[in-house]
Amino acid sequence: MGVVVDPSVPAEVAGLLRVNASLLSRMRAGWSPHDSSCGSRRPRRGPSSTLLLAATPVVIALMAVLLDSPFAPAGFVLLGTFVFVVLVKIASMSEPPEDERPHERQVYEQARWYDGRYLLGEDFDQEARLVLGRAQRAVGAVLRSHVNAEGLLDDAGNAVMLPAQEWEIARLLAKLSALRREHRELRERGLAPEVAPVLQPLERALSASEAAVVARVEALERYADHVREAERAYHAHAQIEELRTRLPRYEELLAESGADGLALAELEKLAGDADTLERTLRHSVESAHVAFRHLES
Repeated sequence: MGVVVDPSVPAEVAGLLRVNASLLSRMRAGWSPHDSSCGSRRPRRGPSSTLLLAATPVVIALMAVLLDSPFAPAGFVLLGTFVFVVLVKIASMSEPPEDERPHERQVYEQARWYDGRYLLGEDFDQEARLVLGRAQRAVGAVLRSHVNAEGLLDDAGNAVMLPAQEWEIARLLAKLSALRREHRELRERGLAPEVAPVLQPLERALSASEAAVVARVEALERYADHVREAERAYHAHAQIEELRTRLPRYEELLAESGADGLALAELEKLAGDADTLERTLRHSVESAHVAFRHLES
């Protein structure tokens, strides 16, 4: 499973986090871009710096000889050139080093800034992953449906409420997973007989919490089922309407061939089928609206 992100996180950042699940897992384990998090990276001393340092005593000795000789002007030129080179090198060494890992640095900074507002696969145990997968499939079925895109449902409400429901379910499942993990580790270490009765209320609390989360997921699934029914009626209605537009051509052909009779009556039934499907679509959409209101309560 991928990264689950709080819907209040900006879309651009959420997208960055979702496509970098493995990098986020490494960061969670303590990895960070090379020394970038503490700002202690120092510019490396290259061959030119070493050569410059080695040549300094030689240049100074040569300038002293030249300044004491008839070639003093050449000594001043050499001194000025050397000073210029040294200043240029100092300036280049004081420039901030170029970040060698700009993408990883960006992910690292955003992950730290939005810490606690995204969840990774390792935050969920196997049971929680299965429940979260059900919730995500239900949300996806609604948001990807044509009836939602066409505005037959509360598309604006879906766009806000369903991602919020998914995040809340994921957040609760992550907490439930952590408590179950601690509970299992405690049992694996071995319990004194006196401790077992104390654990029973905690186990009931875990079971009740899991049941409550599953109930929320089931409500999402019921809503998605209503939307699927509306989706089927929507597509069937669209196909019937397309056939209705072709009906005059069929009637014309039957009339010209003298084969109208019963065939014409069967074609006219098409209009009745379209009306039936339209009523079915309206009923399906109304049922989806009712299910949506149950989700809000």
